[in-house]
Amino acid sequence: MTDRHVEHHDTGDHDTGDHDHHPDHHHRDLSGGAARAAIFGVSDGLVSNVALILGVAGASPAPGFVRLAGLAGLVAGAVSMAAGEYVSVKAQVELLERELALERIELERRPEVEQRELASIYVRRGVEPGLANQLAAAMSTDPELALQTHAREELGVDPDALGSPVKAAAASLVSFALGALIPLVPWFFATGATAVIASVTLAAVAAIGVGIALAVFTERPWPRSAGRQLLIAAVAAAVTFGVGRLVGVGLGP
Repeated sequence: MTDRHVEHHDTGDHDTGDHDHHPDHHHRDLSGGAARAAIFGVSDGLVSNVALILGVAGASPAPGFVRLAGLAGLVAGAVSMAAGEYVSVKAQVELLERELALERIELERRPEVEQRELASIYVRRGVEPGLANQLAAAMSTDPELALQTHAREELGVDPDALGSPVKAAAASLVSFALGALIPLVPWFFATGATAVIASVTLAAVAAIGVGIALAVFTERPWPRSAGRQLLIAAVAAAVTFGVGRLVGVGLGP
């Protein structure tokens, strides 16, 4: 693709000598959409709904009103997240499909130019020029293999793993609803300060769990990730609870 530029992102498909220690490349699944949507969906649902529930509870309304607000936040948020995730992943897939179609055209029209371009990529990565030319020539013998190779090397994507908008949307909807349900559960069985404390406790435990899950996927230290997630949820809940308390006092008799 000599007449257009696409930023290359190294996706870790190349041999680094660590395959015995890291046989699974989870980042491929995350970029595909579903796993990423599930993880962040739980986080978004938890933070947004605990903030909403405590914000409403801060105004000291009837318990039924808090439950209604929490349920509305769960349903509206889950549907909105699913729709947004579908549109986002669909647009990404269509963009990548367009780039792959352009790459296929280039391979058909100017195979020699594309072969030289692939060889130059290998050279820039430290491969000896002669061997780079041989590798590029070998990859170019099969049109589909050539397309997959150019897609990985130039676009940084796997043509067979572009992601599923439907799966991403479904994962986002379910995970958001799950996260949003956690701080809402106590309000079906308790009221007042008891429900507030239980909601905060469940949300805190869930936030720590989400932080640990993120740490596992990103291979980062879990205390930092869990602490960050807990802090985000706590700040959001505290701010909305304070606002709700102020509004409730202002509207009181």
